[in-house]
Amino acid sequence: MAVYLSVDIFGHPGQTFYVKPGGEKSAHCIVLGKIVPSGSKLSDEMECHSMKDPLGVALFGLGRAGMIHFLNLIRCYRVQLKYIIDLDIPKIKQLLIQYHQRHTVALTPEEAEKVYNDESVGAVFVCSPTFTHQEIVQNALRKGKGVFCEKPISQDIAGTEACYVESEKAGKPLFCSFNRRYDPSIRGVLNGIEEQNVGDIHMVKMCSRDSPLPPMSYLKISGGIFHDCAVHDIDVICWILHQYPVSVYAQGHAHIKAIAEMDDVDTVAITMKFPSGALAMIDLSRNASYGYDQRLEVFGTKGMLVSENQRCTGVQHSCTTGTSLAPMHFSFPQRYADSYVLAMEHFLNVMEEKEAMEITKESTLTISKIATACEESYKLGKPVELFLTQPEGPTLKSDTNGEMVTA
Repeated sequence: MAVYLSVDIFGHPGQTFYVKPGGEKSAHCIVLGKIVPSGSKLSDEMECHSMKDPLGVALFGLGRAGMIHFLNLIRCYRVQLKYIIDLDIPKIKQLLIQYHQRHTVALTPEEAEKVYNDESVGAVFVCSPTFTHQEIVQNALRKGKGVFCEKPISQDIAGTEACYVESEKAGKPLFCSFNRRYDPSIRGVLNGIEEQNVGDIHMVKMCSRDSPLPPMSYLKISGGIFHDCAVHDIDVICWILHQYPVSVYAQGHAHIKAIAEMDDVDTVAITMKFPSGALAMIDLSRNASYGYDQRLEVFGTKGMLVSENQRCTGVQHSCTTGTSLAPMHFSFPQRYADSYVLAMEHFLNVMEEKEAMEITKESTLTISKIATACEESYKLGKPVELFLTQPEGPTLKSDTNGEMVTA
């Protein structure tokens, strides 16, 4: 069986590798096409995990994110996918046949109680439509199960706080998956910042242009561009700066009539100012015709760090008429494939008490408040000032609720 394993190998501590065992009686396994002999650290790690029972999990939702998690879960030796819950039972059954998952049970949402009452299920992955998240999260936590939830946890701040209260009562982790934190390139930028490669940061720029245009049926239930898209970029910027903004200003426009009719926009520009004086800019679009455009730039007194677009291959063709590159990744499942796996690995490590939760209640709630402030700024047509407790250091102003004040 193919698995993902996060180990220290080839001088890359903590990196996740795709592992294919060489067979029960084999004295080696194959890692990225390389033979690793028995007795090595990787081999010992696999043997250690093979003696543990896998964690029983259930997957709620088989939409865009749900399909990514389905494929990662069935490849992961640390879990056993026991249930998939979705309205489309024929789709589930077809997938289970296609991927030879004969022990996984298909359920409708009305049958979800079977999951909550099954003591062999230790965790649930919530990838269903946003409006269903809070109920699933709270029901799972009340039955003593850990929860991995695609953002947002709830449609509002009060609902999100209520879910974290249930997590604290149950003593079980609630992980809000801001998966871009686990992208190797973005994490590499953070590492460079922490190594003082750019000095004092003056400017951060992020470009996030979607490809392809999401279905209108999805956009209607997405929660809007600020909470569906911008929230990821806001999270990354605040995470690498270790600060929250003191003011935000957003402008937007709907070039697509169907999106305008939803009272939403498809193109957004956001600026944020931080306590250190650093400025950040976010460039958002729902539809880039040329591919999934994802770029990050951090500029400071010592230099600059850049995470560029990634491409399907590294092949470059040069000739008398010029140079051409392979296309960039088509969409988010390809561009952020590694980050989805690494976020899952982190959650499983938290479940096994090997790591502390990286995405906390405080950061999840604060990022949601900032996204709301950006949306409010767009609607008001002017900047919005924020008074937020900073993740490190003193509070800027005595306002523990982090309420917005219009500038």
